[in-house]
Amino acid sequence: MTHGIIAAALAGFGTGLSLIVAIGAQNAFVLRQGARRHAVLAVVAICALSDAVLIALGVAGVGAFVTAWPAALTAVGLAGGTFLVCYGVLAARRVLRPVPGAALDTAGETAASRRRAVLTCLAMTWLNPHVYLDTVLLLGSLAADRGDLRWAFGVGAGLASLIWFATLGYGARLLGGVLSRPKAWRVLDGLVAATMVTMGGMLLARA
Repeated sequence: MTHGIIAAALAGFGTGLSLIVAIGAQNAFVLRQGARRHAVLAVVAICALSDAVLIALGVAGVGAFVTAWPAALTAVGLAGGTFLVCYGVLAARRVLRPVPGAALDTAGETAASRRRAVLTCLAMTWLNPHVYLDTVLLLGSLAADRGDLRWAFGVGAGLASLIWFATLGYGARLLGGVLSRPKAWRVLDGLVAATMVTMGGMLLARA
């Protein structure tokens, strides 16, 4: 029995990791916050806990309800797509009109910046239909195939999310020296802008 639990957890870990490693809006945001050392703990916690909640809902069978109500994903897609496009435009503006000295601001934060980062992270997480598709529907359906071991599968997937976001958020600090150069910071913002606008446009088109 113990062997089965470990095997299910490892399967969940591998599956969860494969779904979140790809560069996306959420990962790009976590990377940027980590490089700036702004509200990293809060951002990592929001991403990991949100995934844990959604995975648990999927394992519990909520995915079947969401599938039966496709209008919910359409509404979330419209809101999330609009949000991502707007955020991408702001990132593109920073590329075209960089703020003097902004690239050197990789330490320290204010209450306003923390609050803004938290709200942005919440919106980017809960207004992204792909998050529901990956966690609630896909991981939920794969967990169901494990029968009585479905919760072990879910725990493994949740652990993968926690480790990935913690590594991405805190590992980005290693790029601090590189991102102290204005040109490098503009490249990162360019990547963020391209990712956000592309994904936002895709969500709006599908919705």
